[in-house]
Amino acid sequence: MSDVTVHLAVYDSLADWETGLTTACLARAGHRILTVGPTTEPVTSIGGLRIQPDLALDDLHPADSALLILPGADLWTGTSAAAAAGTDDLAPFARTARAFLDAGVPVAAICGATAGLAREGLLDDRAHTSAAASYLAATGYAGGARYLETDAVTDGGLITAGPTEPVAFAREVLRLLGVYEGEVLDAWYRLHHDSDAEAYAVLQRAGAR
Repeated sequence: MSDVTVHLAVYDSLADWETGLTTACLARAGHRILTVGPTTEPVTSIGGLRIQPDLALDDLHPADSALLILPGADLWTGTSAAAAAGTDDLAPFARTARAFLDAGVPVAAICGATAGLAREGLLDDRAHTSAAASYLAATGYAGGARYLETDAVTDGGLITAGPTEPVAFAREVLRLLGVYEGEVLDAWYRLHHDSDAEAYAVLQRAGAR
C-alpha cells in the first residue's frame, strides 16, 4: 500500500467519466484520493452525482499532494447556464495548477480543464493536447505551436488529454506516479483501451490489476 495523496478537483458540471478510471486505479494501488471543491459545499457532476468535497480549494497546498487532477466541466468553457450568468468561475483552479507546477508538483488536466490552463498561460511553453487545436486557439493563448495531435501528452510536469481519451489520460498518470511502467503499463493500456486478452495475461504475471 501507498501513503501517496492525490487531489481530485470537483466542481459543478464536472465530467465524472473522464477521471473515474484514473482515480479507481490509483485507489486500488493504495493511493489516497481527496476531493477539493471551490468550498466544502456539495457539487453536482454532469452525471448527476452529488459530491461532498473533502476540502476547499483555499486549504489545498502543493506540499500536501503528489498530483492535482482537473476534470473537464461545462464551467470551463461557459456552456452551462451558471457560467453564462457569470456565477461560477473555475479560474482559481487554474491558478492553483500554476502554484502546483511552480512547486514541482504535477498536474493532470483533461477536456475543458485544458482550456482553463491555456487561459492561465500554462500551455504556452509546454507540449500539450486537448479536444482540438481550434478549441484551445479560441482561448487566445500563445501555445498553438506546441499543440500535438495525439491522445495524451506529458511535458513539464503537466498531463493533458482530450475528452475522448480517459484511458490514455489514466495511462499518463499511472506512468507519472510510477504505478506501472514498461511492459506492464503497455499491457494495462492495451487491455483497457483495446480489450486485448493477451494483455490481461501480462498483468496477471506481474500481479497488476
